[in-house]
Amino acid sequence: MADDKSKRGKQDRSKVAGGEGYEVNYFARKHEITAQQARDLIKRVGNNRDKLNTAAERLKNR
Repeated sequence: MADDKSKRGKQDRSKVAGGEGYEVNYFARKHEITAQQARDLIKRVGNNRDKLNTAAERLKNR
């Protein structure tokens, strides 16, 4: 059965999907940190993109 195209929602760009490897890798490359550091930040801070960006900048500036 075909998908019902009328029941589609918008993606939530304000969150980082920690379970998606490609998104974790993108976030890590963007902030020049390792993928493991990105995963650790997501576990510690949550998946809010603004908070993660701030935390990644602080981590990078150490």
